[in-house]
Amino acid sequence: MSLQAKIMDEIKTAMKAKDTVALEALRAIKSELLLASTSSGSKEDLSEDEEIKLLQRLVKTRKESARIFTEQNRADLAEPELAQVAVIEKFLPAQLSEEEVEAVIAKIIAETGASGIASMGKVMGLASAQLGGTAEGKTISTIVKKLLS
Repeated sequence: MSLQAKIMDEIKTAMKAKDTVALEALRAIKSELLLASTSSGSKEDLSEDEEIKLLQRLVKTRKESARIFTEQNRADLAEPELAQVAVIEKFLPAQLSEEEVEAVIAKIIAETGASGIASMGKVMGLASAQLGGTAEGKTISTIVKKLLS
């Protein structure tokens, strides 16, 4: 079942349950999918990688918004954002723990013989490709910096 079909099913379920937070998150996903598929100019569906990147971008923006709201002591605005993150994350592959990501990156560093911060770009490219949608780019970057310095 494609992501768009899953989203439509979830929208119907959320409408029946009158779950406004889930409905808002699902509609945002549907909107982004539609924009991404029409902006490319092709009639083909998005690839799974593109869908995962799109979902990760939605999660990232909501987490950032929640962080800003929390810093401004606006918990009333931060809570819905975090609830939407939980809804969106259901459609992402399971995220690896920091220890698991660190093990993968350490293996990549050992295989490539990378040393020093100058090799960060090469390691980041390989790690991002290998870890795909299972880890956030910020987490990968932080661990690569830690291991190479």
